[in-house]
Amino acid sequence: MKVLVTGATGFIGNYVVTELLKNNQTVIASSSNTEKAKEFSWFNKVKHRSLDLSQLQEEIDYFQYFNAPDIVIHLAWEGLPNYQLLFHIEKNLFRHYTFLKNLVVNGAKDITVSGTCMEYGLQEGLLSEENISCPDNPYSIAKDSLRKFLEQLQKKYPFDLKWARLFYMYGQGQNPNSILAQLEDALKKGEKEFKMSKGEQQRDYLPVETVAEYLVKIALQKQVSGIINCCSGVPITINQLVENYLKEKQQPIQLNRGFYAYPDYEPMSFWGSTSKLKKIIEK
Repeated sequence: MKVLVTGATGFIGNYVVTELLKNNQTVIASSSNTEKAKEFSWFNKVKHRSLDLSQLQEEIDYFQYFNAPDIVIHLAWEGLPNYQLLFHIEKNLFRHYTFLKNLVVNGAKDITVSGTCMEYGLQEGLLSEENISCPDNPYSIAKDSLRKFLEQLQKKYPFDLKWARLFYMYGQGQNPNSILAQLEDALKKGEKEFKMSKGEQQRDYLPVETVAEYLVKIALQKQVSGIINCCSGVPITINQLVENYLKEKQQPIQLNRGFYAYPDYEPMSFWGSTSKLKKIIEK
């Protein structure tokens, strides 16, 4: 089975490529920077083809350019972690739709795309795939619109679409602005206190290795399609997340809770339903 992974050198992409190789899949890895890709341990085990989505050419058959993959896992997305950039709507949305449409028109039949829990907007509590989407920032609006565009495309060019709504994750290589990455940096520097919010907000977290495992299982199966939450299904407060991390590292640091205000683009308490995901991962 040939599997194309876009955004292969990103935080999630790196782990997805590794997980696919563990599953003995033939991987076609794509990223905009070949030199960066050469730094990854999997580089010599995959076929790497560079692609800059800002330089798409209408006359190119990208399905054949990527050696006619059986499955596509589309993780590429530029401009993160700034969710407020209008760039997501004005540029990313149309670039990514144009690229995926090109693949579909030229023969792609099985596509998994990474979505985001932010598509649910400011809804609180347990979030099911049956909830309406209410995106509230440019990034989530662009992602949700891309999904809707692809659903319309399915009416003319039948293909299997799995839209994996990713919740929160952590692990080596994560964005340096994420809370655990900042905490790790503070510990390395020997700082005496760590500035954070009050930490009472509830989120849904998974290790990135588990996220990659779930994404690969979602992509390789054909029984469940459409929107699929990729999450733990278990809410945890940011306080508990931080305390668990410190306990694991066995390093003390004073927590300066309440230093930062809560972000206004997220609800206080939300986590994902795993009912659809369990149909895939428990087989």
